[in-house]
Amino acid sequence: MSERDEQFRQFVAERSADLLRLAYLLCGDYAGAQDLVQNALLRTYSRWARISSPEQYVRRVLVTVAADEGRRAFRRREQASAEPPEQLDARDPFTQADDRDRLRIALRSLPPGQRAAVVMRHWLDLDPTAAAALLNCSPETVRSQTARGLDKLRAAYDVSPSSAAARRHDE
Repeated sequence: MSERDEQFRQFVAERSADLLRLAYLLCGDYAGAQDLVQNALLRTYSRWARISSPEQYVRRVLVTVAADEGRRAFRRREQASAEPPEQLDARDPFTQADDRDRLRIALRSLPPGQRAAVVMRHWLDLDPTAAAALLNCSPETVRSQTARGLDKLRAAYDVSPSSAAARRHDE
């Protein structure tokens, strides 16, 4: 095995779990996330010798591929019902799992650019400049896409921006 192959193998062994989590957040589907990571790693391997920052490069490829596939899926996605989901009982032992599922569904309802911006900013905790570098856009675009995405998530959870700000202030 060449040194290049060994370096790549080690990178995959160390980073694939984190990349899979990121891919899952970007596409909202476990099988799709596995495919996304595999495609990103295939693209990365072919350029491995020329990559100075493998982590950033793979994240960028993940975002690009997820956005491409998300655009295709977004065009043919079913429309959400006008009826709100039933309210969950906080004493229900499955509430936490239901909340995660609700968040996953809400994230999947966002257009790919907004979903990527929200994930980069709030899951990876990147500042707008770093997220913009990964998303190949300006920091202003990241801010606006994040704001629009958060507005849609708040609407999905029936939370107004003022009440969300009040809760953050109280904490």
